[in-house]
Amino acid sequence: MQPSPAPIPDKPAEAPLSLYHLLDPEVLGNPYPLYHRIREHDPVYWDPYLHAWIVTRYDDVVTVLQRFSAARTPGPKFFEVLGAPEVAPVAKVMIKQMLFMDPPGHTRLRKLAGLFFTPARVRLLHDHVQEIALRLLDDVIARGTGRIELLSDFAELLPAIVTTEMIGLPSEDHVKLKVWSETFAEILGNFQHNPDRLTQVLRAIEGFNDYFRQAMDEQRAHPREGLLRAFMNAEVDGDRLTDDEIVANCIITVVGGSETSTNLITSGILTLLRNPEQFRRLRSEPNIMPAALEELLRYESPVQHTARLAPDDVVLGGKKIAKRQAVMAVIAAANRDPDRFPDPDRLDFDRPDNHRHLAFGWGAHYCFGAPLARLEGQIGFETLIARFSDLELEEGPLAWRENHGLRGLLALPLRYKVHA
Repeated sequence: MQPSPAPIPDKPAEAPLSLYHLLDPEVLGNPYPLYHRIREHDPVYWDPYLHAWIVTRYDDVVTVLQRFSAARTPGPKFFEVLGAPEVAPVAKVMIKQMLFMDPPGHTRLRKLAGLFFTPARVRLLHDHVQEIALRLLDDVIARGTGRIELLSDFAELLPAIVTTEMIGLPSEDHVKLKVWSETFAEILGNFQHNPDRLTQVLRAIEGFNDYFRQAMDEQRAHPREGLLRAFMNAEVDGDRLTDDEIVANCIITVVGGSETSTNLITSGILTLLRNPEQFRRLRSEPNIMPAALEELLRYESPVQHTARLAPDDVVLGGKKIAKRQAVMAVIAAANRDPDRFPDPDRLDFDRPDNHRHLAFGWGAHYCFGAPLARLEGQIGFETLIARFSDLELEEGPLAWRENHGLRGLLALPLRYKVHA
């Protein structure tokens, strides 16, 4: 996003429309009433506390995702404004990531990365992903406690292992990559609200940098199939990726590959437990799993919002948005827009158009890892259903991550019974 001319002011108590309310614990647990109020009162409005336009209707969000600029990387001045100029080097990594690029730079990197995540290529991974999922649950069952902490025992591990292997890295390295990934993800969600985390963010960037540069040295000596090797060998019109570009885009692949699928599995199981009739139906009608997966993505979007910049002066929803002003496209609000999805707060596996959700974005920046995320989600749900005859929530309050852009639980403790 564009740097603001002054520090972001404190949120006053009377700020009914501001996305700043996502920082309130009660809203963090259930942000959808806030999204509904915003969309009904003013679906395209200027939020003075975030220095950005907030867009919440489905059609408007699609327009922003299709037509607005993704090159919104914060520069050094942004961090100075927030009183943290020492982390300006983070921007040097972000500016080289395809997530923050427009064509032609984005096209070059996207085409290359997408080759490793095509639906056909991902389908070949089915049995291997299934094997990993079964092994993880076998480890849980072997403990004999009748309890599983779904996030740390399963939902974090499955996508982290698969993504690590897809990049062409040793499987066991998924542990440290996941730690760095969670920390880096704060930049994409609520980084600016947590100055106390700056040291950890810098350490994560340093860890990623050192790790991938060493991995490139190892690739040169002992080539190994994967996305890292593809990035290193890529040549477009005589132009090769720099080491900095390779590192930056391996980082965003790790983050995207880990965070989205992890949150899909944990939030999806929680949603099913809160909708027991639909959960029973999914158990008895396994053929509806693809439709159920799309509806779960719509209903509880792992990515809640994303930022863009207006490419020119634009009129959207009757409001004039000036060139280079920041726009927050609230994907989760669009996915519950009643004008697009009737009765949007109801989980409905028979919804005829739930595949039109925006959980993976839209347009040129549609998530290239979506086929893999779908595979991991489907196998995750199917394996849990196949191994456990019953799942119940442990007593106690649920805690959500304070990253309000990448929505996910801090833990999901469950009791289970194994199929006889």
